[in-house]
Amino acid sequence: MKKLIALIFAAIISFGALCVVPTYASAANNDACNKYKNKSDPNYKIVCGSGSEEKAENTVKSVLQTVFLWTGIIAVIVIVIGGIFYTISQGDPGKIKKAKDTILYAIIGLIVSLLSFAIVTFVLDKIQ
Repeated sequence: MKKLIALIFAAIISFGALCVVPTYASAANNDACNKYKNKSDPNYKIVCGSGSEEKAENTVKSVLQTVFLWTGIIAVIVIVIGGIFYTISQGDPGKIKKAKDTILYAIIGLIVSLLSFAIVTFVLDKIQ
């Protein structure tokens, strides 16, 4: 059982490390935008946007990344707390069940958080 929990924990951490890598794309790096030297040119705004859209999009991404980061951190802390409760349960079936439920619910919350982060990142990248 301990090996299974350790394996699940390692898989979650590995998956989380892959999902947390932020991806940014900027319209300013677009070839069409690079040909305009004068950013006050009206054509620059038509092709590349005014820039306020990028700022709002980056702000939304940063807020969401921060929320998902803290959700993941809290879930890992709850998993550790559940493990401590499991260790100090002294064989009491009620305490063992409570500790296992704590770990299970924290893992489910972490998986939901990681999946929601992946979905939001995918949608935001497709909107660009």
